[in-house]
Formats: sequence, C-alpha cells, structure tokens
Amino acid sequence: MKKLNFKNMKKTTKDQIVTYAMVVIVFLIAQAMIFTGNMSSLMQGLLVPLCIYSIVAIGLNLCVGYLGELSLGHAGFMCIGAFSSAFFTKCMVDTGMNENLRFLLALIIGTLTAAVFGFLIGIPVLRLRGDYLAIVTLAFGEIIKNVINVLYIGRDSNGFHISIKDANSLNLGEDGVMLINGAKGITGTPHQSSFLLGIVLILISLVVVFHLVNSRSGRAIMAIRDNRIAAESVGINITKYKLMAFSISAAIAGMGGVLYAHNLATLTALPANFGYNMSIMILVFVVLGGMGSFRGSIIAAVILTMLPEVLRGMADYRMLIYAIVLIAMMLFNWAPKAIEWRQRHSLKKIFKKKTEEVQE
Repeated sequence: MKKLNFKNMKKTTKDQIVTYAMVVIVFLIAQAMIFTGNMSSLMQGLLVPLCIYSIVAIGLNLCVGYLGELSLGHAGFMCIGAFSSAFFTKCMVDTGMNENLRFLLALIIGTLTAAVFGFLIGIPVLRLRGDYLAIVTLAFGEIIKNVINVLYIGRDSNGFHISIKDANSLNLGEDGVMLINGAKGITGTPHQSSFLLGIVLILISLVVVFHLVNSRSGRAIMAIRDNRIAAESVGINITKYKLMAFSISAAIAGMGGVLYAHNLATLTALPANFGYNMSIMILVFVVLGGMGSFRGSIIAAVILTMLPEVLRGMADYRMLIYAIVLIAMMLFNWAPKAIEWRQRHSLKKIFKKKTEEVQE
C-alpha cells in the first residue's frame, strides 16, 4: 500500500484537505476553550451564527465565483429554507416524533424547498446578466420577505387555514394553533441547532461544492463563466449548467436557513434577518474571502462576524476599526502588489523546501 504523499498531490486535492482540516481544527480549538472555560458566553453564542454565515457564503461563492453571476437574493433562499423547515417542525412538534428525525426531515425539506425555488426563479432570471440579474434577484429576496410578512397560517381539527389579511380571518376553532402569524413569524420552534451540527453542515456543503467544481459539470460551469459564446459553440448546454449551479447554490443557502431557524425561539422575516443588508453582507464575505475560494469565504465570514463583537468595548471606534479591517482585507486580496507579494512569498517557501530536500 502506497503512503499518502502530500507533496505529490494535485493542487485542488491539497486545497480540499487544507480546508477540511482548517474547519476541524477550529472546531477542536473552540471545544477545548469551552471545556476549559476560556470562551465567554458572548462568543459561545456566536458559534452557530458563524456556521450559518459560512454555509450561506459557500453557497453564494458557487454562484458568484464559479458561475460568474452576481446574485443579491440569497437572503431570500435562506428565508425560504428557514420558514419551510420551521413550519414543518412546528407542525410535527406535538406528534411525538423523535426530535433528531424531525430535525433531519426539516433539514431536507428546507434544503429541497430552497433548491426548487432556486430552479424556478433561475429559469427566467438566468437569461439576464450583470446588473440586471443582480436587481432581479434582489427583488426576489424582498418579495419573499414581504409575502411571509402578510401570510397567516393556522391549523385546527378542520385542517389548515390560510389568509393574507389578518389572524382573525382564519376563523380557527377552539383547538386551533397559529403556525405562521404574519409579521410576528413563527414562535416556539425547538432549539436544535448546535456548533457541532453547524460544523457538520459546513463539511457537507464543502464536499458538495468541491465535488461539483472538480467534476465535468463544474468544468462546464467555469467554461460558461469564462466565455459563454465559446462554451456554447462546443456543445455545452448553457441553461442546464447555469440552472444546476444556481439551484445547488440556493439549496446550500436554504441549509443555512434551516440552521438559523432552529437557533431562535422566534423566527421573523424582518429586514435585519433576511433583507437587502443580509444579502450584501454575505456578498462581502465572498468578495473579501476571494471569489472562487471556499476557504476564503469561511475565513472572511468568521472574522467579519466576530470582529464587531470583539471590538464592542471600544464604543464609537468599533465600526471605524471594522471599516479599516474591511479595506485592509480588500487590498490584501485584490491589490496587484499584494497579489505579487503573496506569490513571491509562496515561491520562496517552495524553493526553501526543495533546497532542504536536496541537502538531505
């Protein structure tokens, strides 16, 4: 049996192993800090949101970094995943179903529902490009949020009652239960999200996207990104692969939404939760982490989510430092001189390793 030789591996395989190892190491360090009491309760409360934003950023990076389409509607897919899964959980919470099985089914439902919406929205939307695509996906996210805010669903012995007027118009019986209460959202969702579960979902998301981008379909998707006309001229089905990438991207965002929904006692479709700013924030994670770099998206999501809380004690200077860090990360990732420095630095390291090997 041949030994595993890291040096002889393909670059893509090395990147995958490093990314998986990074996620696992961070999890082990965080668990050790919690066990020894070296992590504050505030930071512990941020662990699940860090996983949520990392998952959604991975999904958006597939759309922006590999498909090459600018989407500002991933908060909408996250919202769909959150509400569809929370709705299922709310319906099944009193049936005596095993809670782990219930959450697994909720996860599947939330992910598949987001994927279906991604497919349906992608059919007309992906005919557009550039700014037009961004505007339409942004409008989709706002529509989803506003529809949920006027949606009232209840259940009694006669079945489900739906209204877009108010809760009283449902005319529920004495045994009636309100499931979705308009702008008040869904209340009483069991808290089943955890840091361990978040890490597992991050790893699942990475496995899916890595296998996709390194497959024949992934190469077709990147060919479409690089030159649509050339890709079409060699027989690549543009519509098929764009819909595939967009649907998978939406499904991963929906998976993050499921984790988000089961981390809160009350789920509401407010602008702060699933609005325009959420989509922009996820896009910032992708851009600063490097488009096409899933590891970079995770790192950017973790740093930029933790930073405002770490700097909270600095009062008025907190957001100033946050802005400076954003600028520094942007320059480090995209400035030509910074890119040149990183390449030169990495070449030096490679040359040093080879020299040591020759000397040995």
